[in-house]
Amino acid sequence: MFTAINRKAKRWVIRQIKRRPVVLISDTTLRDGAQMPGIHLHEGGKLEIAAALADAGVHSIDLGFPASGPAEVKVIQRIAATVKGPILSALARTKRSDIDCAAEALAEGAVYKKAVTLFIGTSPMHRKHKHEMTKAQVIATAVDSVAYATESFEVISFGAEDASRTEPEFLHEIYEKVIEAGATSIGFTDTVGILTPRKASDAVTRIAQSVPSIDSALLGVHFHNDLGLATANSLAAVAAGANIVQGTVNGIGERAGNVAIEEVVLALTLHRDEFGRSVHVRPQALSSLSEMVARHTGIAPAADKPAVGANIFRTEAGIHQDGLLKHPETYLPYQPELVGAGPIELVLGPSSGKSAVRHHLENNGIKATDDLVGRLVARLKSGIANPDDEELTEVMGVLKDHLTLSVGEEIAAAASQSTVSD
Repeated sequence: MFTAINRKAKRWVIRQIKRRPVVLISDTTLRDGAQMPGIHLHEGGKLEIAAALADAGVHSIDLGFPASGPAEVKVIQRIAATVKGPILSALARTKRSDIDCAAEALAEGAVYKKAVTLFIGTSPMHRKHKHEMTKAQVIATAVDSVAYATESFEVISFGAEDASRTEPEFLHEIYEKVIEAGATSIGFTDTVGILTPRKASDAVTRIAQSVPSIDSALLGVHFHNDLGLATANSLAAVAAGANIVQGTVNGIGERAGNVAIEEVVLALTLHRDEFGRSVHVRPQALSSLSEMVARHTGIAPAADKPAVGANIFRTEAGIHQDGLLKHPETYLPYQPELVGAGPIELVLGPSSGKSAVRHHLENNGIKATDDLVGRLVARLKSGIANPDDEELTEVMGVLKDHLTLSVGEEIAAAASQSTVSD
């Protein structure tokens, strides 16, 4: 299958892709993300997420690990039969039996739209304690598996597990050997999330300078978030020349998770002038993707999660509310529409000021006199109701769907969390 002619043709295509000013986004929510403790994605959920990822414009989707069992093979087969657009990939160890499982799972996929991702640990830690193999044995195993995979796949990715803790010279050697054997992309993985942006950038730069055949393969990066640096590391790698960033929706995954693709997409969208490259993923799809994955996994992102957190477009602070009412960009880095989010929300609570109170009264058809505004602000800040104030009690009745307030009682703790949409 992997003839000298199509090898030359594929290398030409890869070089053309590498010249384009685009960062390709690869998603592993259904595989690496689904390994997060407590998550169990059902077949229907995987199908829905895969279709949404394709519609959003991701370049490739890591569908799972077929060698884990027949159920995994079945769901990958269903996705491959229905989801079109991205490259659909299956994970495999550097074992022929794993590659056969991947080929079975993706048998119905289009030739150039199905891929296998092969991995083996390359660091001293993995070589000694996990594989009990020498450097030469690791290279031989990797090369043999790539060569075997060419019998079933045209698109082959090789990932060096724990690459960030692998000796650079050995890492470069194994990359060169697998590219010669037929790998069309190589992956640099920070498996334990230990890198900093400078070290990530240096690693990508060294690969570009030290792997002779690097022009014949795409370079992807895969960062974990154990130090909270996965997004920064990914962007540093992009600046250094990485072609592909792989991550998950909402950053779900093992331990502290993976890089969140929504953060990478948003940063590259807002700072194209700095990175000089765009992404094909539509940022307007990010909020709905986040909500869908949260619904199917049962893991909601933190309220202050960048790009998709519930508090991104909500504020209770009076000064911020006043500024937002005058012009949204006073306290927003971007409009909610950019990420497909809902309207700006002004939370009424102890930190609110007169502007937001006046705004909500008028939106509810209540004449916002200075006296009424003042009394309501005082009520919010003190948390104490005056049961003799009939007018204020009536106002609270109108706003009861927006504020958790009880006349004659202190404002409940949840009052500062309930919202009114702007």
